[in-house]
Amino acid sequence: MSVDMVEVSEPPRTAGIPQQNRVFLDFFWDLAKPDQEVRLKAVQSLIQYLSSENKLDYTFKRLVDGLAHTRETARPGFSLALGQVLSAFEDVSLQSVLDRIKEKHNLQFVKKKLARNAMFGNLFGVLALHQSGRLSKPPVLLGCVQLLQNLSQHKQHLKDLPSKTMMDILTEVSDVFEEVLMGALQSDLSSAFRTPEQLQLLLVALQHFPQALKPKKLKTLLGSSTIINAENIPKLTELMKMTARSVKKERVLPAVVLDLLKLSLKEGSFELFWNKAITEGMFREHTGPTHYLSFRLLGSALPLLSVDQLKKVLSGEVMMHYGEHVVSAQKPDRFKLAPEMDAYVSDFLQGCQDPDKQLAVMLGFSSLTNHGYPVVPSAWRVVQHLQPAALQAYVEWLRNSFLHPQMDQLLDFSTRKQKSNQEAQEEKEDSVCRLRKWIMSRLCSIIDNQHVKKQEDMIMEVARFVFFHAFFTVKKASPDIAESKEKLSVPLDERTRSVLVNLFFGLLMSLHHLPLTDDSTEGAVGQKRVFGVTADGTMWIYHLVQYAALLLNQPKHVQRTKPFSPEQTEAWEGMLESVANLKKKAKKGPTEENRAFQQLFLLVGMHLFKAPEELLDIIKDLQSCVDRAQEKKAKKKSKKQATAEEEPEWVEVMVDILLSLLSQQSRHIRQVCKTVFSSIVPHLTHAALTAILDEDESDDSADDSDADDEDMKEEEEEDETMEGEEVDQNFRLELMKVLQQKKALEGSSSDDDMDDEAMMQLDKGLSALFSEQKKKNQAKKDEKAKMQKEKALVRDYKIKVLDMVEVIVSRQAGSPLVLSLVEPLLSIIERGMNSTTEQQEMDFLRRAADIFRNQLCRSKVYCRTAADRQGELHDLLDKLMTKSQKLSDSSVCLYYFRHVPKDSCTHRIPLDFFLFYLRNSNKKGKSGFNEPMFSFSIYVCACCVQYKFMGCVDVDRVSAVFRDALSSFLSRRKSPLSAQMFTDLFTRFPVLCVNLLDTAVQNITSGIREHQQVHGCCFLSMKVLHKVNVNAGFFLFCCIEKRTRREKKRKIFCFGVLWCRFCGVDHL
Repeated sequence: MSVDMVEVSEPPRTAGIPQQNRVFLDFFWDLAKPDQEVRLKAVQSLIQYLSSENKLDYTFKRLVDGLAHTRETARPGFSLALGQVLSAFEDVSLQSVLDRIKEKHNLQFVKKKLARNAMFGNLFGVLALHQSGRLSKPPVLLGCVQLLQNLSQHKQHLKDLPSKTMMDILTEVSDVFEEVLMGALQSDLSSAFRTPEQLQLLLVALQHFPQALKPKKLKTLLGSSTIINAENIPKLTELMKMTARSVKKERVLPAVVLDLLKLSLKEGSFELFWNKAITEGMFREHTGPTHYLSFRLLGSALPLLSVDQLKKVLSGEVMMHYGEHVVSAQKPDRFKLAPEMDAYVSDFLQGCQDPDKQLAVMLGFSSLTNHGYPVVPSAWRVVQHLQPAALQAYVEWLRNSFLHPQMDQLLDFSTRKQKSNQEAQEEKEDSVCRLRKWIMSRLCSIIDNQHVKKQEDMIMEVARFVFFHAFFTVKKASPDIAESKEKLSVPLDERTRSVLVNLFFGLLMSLHHLPLTDDSTEGAVGQKRVFGVTADGTMWIYHLVQYAALLLNQPKHVQRTKPFSPEQTEAWEGMLESVANLKKKAKKGPTEENRAFQQLFLLVGMHLFKAPEELLDIIKDLQSCVDRAQEKKAKKKSKKQATAEEEPEWVEVMVDILLSLLSQQSRHIRQVCKTVFSSIVPHLTHAALTAILDEDESDDSADDSDADDEDMKEEEEEDETMEGEEVDQNFRLELMKVLQQKKALEGSSSDDDMDDEAMMQLDKGLSALFSEQKKKNQAKKDEKAKMQKEKALVRDYKIKVLDMVEVIVSRQAGSPLVLSLVEPLLSIIERGMNSTTEQQEMDFLRRAADIFRNQLCRSKVYCRTAADRQGELHDLLDKLMTKSQKLSDSSVCLYYFRHVPKDSCTHRIPLDFFLFYLRNSNKKGKSGFNEPMFSFSIYVCACCVQYKFMGCVDVDRVSAVFRDALSSFLSRRKSPLSAQMFTDLFTRFPVLCVNLLDTAVQNITSGIREHQQVHGCCFLSMKVLHKVNVNAGFFLFCCIEKRTRREKKRKIFCFGVLWCRFCGVDHL
């Protein structure tokens, strides 16, 4: 039997075997295919076929040959098939199959170029025997192990696959290990410290056969009764380093290292292993695979250690090395192991139910600091897996660390670069301040994370703690104020306090979106989720306002860092009174409007602590506005006559207040303003809408673009000045004066003519001149940066104002005021698309276009009470259509043309009757040419009937507007209009198109350019006009007569186009 059969891509038919069934042979071809599903189906089909046909001998021959297939994807298929066949037919001897494998893939007789395939053939053969589930008899088991031992010498091709296969076999063999395999494996077990594979084999044997490898046997094999001892530590360290380098690309933790850790815990030598082998051994080298392996081992060891062991490990040198790696790996191109460590910690916390262990891990990682700032992020999401007891203890530790920071108990470190740069280290911020900032951010992130299981008491404690230390200091303890019982061991500086202020208002934002913590409400089916309130329905911000009032009423115990003035105190008390009045009215019947006003009052009141000067007038106006709104509801009729002419409406004042609040850089204020505006938008007046549109329609875009152009020119001039291409004339004159004063330009160019004192004076003059010029350039740059920042703030403010426009469109789509939004939005879109803008301005344009296109023009609700404004709407339609024809960009014109008719008409046109009538009239005649006049008259009558359904639309005037547009499109060479625009118009408003037919026909007969004539034919060939097209066709045919030859040719061409289009439509 030749061994060269494995060279071919598919096993050929041999001469000594008769012709086999075609279906049977296809099974072996399918086993070699790369598709896994095809291979699995072939295995199942093969077993079913063999159960009825006795062809096992040929099957085993083909399967054994395929184990050494040249295609790598085919070998697993043949191995799986061989294992399944052996499992299905238990009467087949495994020894015979093993002998067949050894004979077929004998490495001593195979050709050199086929040696690698033969190695894999032996390996996959053993795997097939193992997968059969029958590998328990001593002769076959011993033969497989010996074959794998021989294959383990060829690591260049097989790597560690034979060792892994041997370990898999050992895990399933229990009874015959000591009797059969012990002698065969003794050489590998005795040389366990030579290679990582042999060490892994020993560790697997110890785990599964502890009775066979007792301390006496280990002493005989290795010379010591334990694996991990002081004598073996250097050997184990070298083996782990070899393992770390071997898995450098895979970036995984090898099983041998984790097994060593488990063995050290079992033998009671964990501290020796961790301190000597890991801490001292693995970190002798520079940062690399050995460090990463140790970090992965640290993460994998967390579930295996006790509380005391966790505390020791997480406060040792390995953690410090991990911290240095995290800090130094912040550069973009460096490998980062922090995500892997986060996964390890998250898995541990999720699977651990012991609060003490969870707390030990959280404190260990939170105590790892770099100059006082912890390495783990403040928004570390693993906290969501903590048990309630562990979470409460962790929050208490954070609060105590903020009040009394004990820097000596932290695991603080410095990188090598930081150690070498001592001066920069001294200039950095104080470590206590850095730690306190992180702690407050950590507390706020715990509240913000909605996956964290937290109680309302803990939420309120954290909120009060942050608020108190952001705005108050302790004089003496008070029993009513828990935060005053402990004073800060180190006072807060102003920079830290400003950070706390911003964190507190971010916490208010989190509380505003916080769902109810009660599980019963979350599980209710069909119940609307409530946010921003406690279990009793009270808003979180109201509790904080009550706490702030309590603090302000006890000046003997606590004091504000920046005390209120008498006017500010009066505004604060007025805010409390207004909220109390609103709550009283809410008891009679709570409404969304009442709740929104309460929230606005409370939020503005809390912002008094941050910016009292800016919000003082706003609170006063807000109070008077709400009072007037409530009075107007109670006395609608009497109030209307007296104050309509003297004072502005309360809704106009409220809109001005909301617009002024939007200038604040607060996302919470933006959302609350949107909520309040949603509640008052039904009362919106035209003056209030004008105030909103004036904010977004201010004519500063042109000035901004000009300023941008000037800035770009100035920057280019500065760059050229710095490069020496252009020099400022004033600077040149000053330089000449300095040189003339020092007699540097008196005809001599040699430095020997000037003494040292004159040279020093010249250097001082030049230095002062260049220093002054540098300051001027820097001042110009600062001014430009300031202007750009102001421009960004203005654009951000306009984006916020679009929130109010969006509310109007969505909540009041049926109001006549919505029609006033068309022109301003189109102006914004036109300015934005016709100018080169920055990213922020592009966002503003995209938001405005989205409101116009997707909300205003696609609204399902339309104004039906604008009959008194029909003249104004027709003027607007005429104005916009005239303006659209003057645009230079067709994409901008698309906004003007395609959406204006739908939004300008007061009623949607009911086309169902017209199409039904037209369809019935088409059935009466055999074809359009038989009864042209009848069809035309029927169509005209139908259109006349349609006029009754056009509402207040002046059909003649609107038709004239679109006739001018159509004429412009069909006559101008470059027009912003497009054929698709008119196609949409004819489809949606066929009533208006009757008056445009003569214009289309006229441009077909007298058009200058052929493509414009084709457009006219296309318009006439639309389905809604195909009865009139017949008459248009006759008109064109009549026009052909009495024409010159060239004109006849053109008319015949147009007629042919129209006829082809008509026939195509008529057959739909």
